[in-house]
Amino acid sequence: MLLIGCNKESINQDKTFTGTLVKQGICMNYVIQVNDNAFPQQLIEKSWTDEFSNIEYNNVFTLESVCDFPENIKEGFSFQFVIDNIKDNKCAVCLAFTPVPDKYISITVTK
Repeated sequence: MLLIGCNKESINQDKTFTGTLVKQGICMNYVIQVNDNAFPQQLIEKSWTDEFSNIEYNNVFTLESVCDFPENIKEGFSFQFVIDNIKDNKCAVCLAFTPVPDKYISITVTK
């Protein structure tokens, strides 16, 4: 996980946030938009443009915890999550390229 200027121990892992899956890219290259102003701003890209589609997204990050992201959440769906800082990606994921933001966050979906 990329934590620029942030001490991960200082992140409240009990705080629930709302996000929207804005890009469901190939090989679990998922981009999530944060819908909460209280989210730690240093963890997200304030503005990111998908080089394939030229669509600009605001307040986004790349999903790091791909192994346990619910399959029923599709592009455009909103959900609640907590930041979990667990890097346990021990599942098979293909390596096809799709553009994603540089900042990755491991999350657990709660609803």
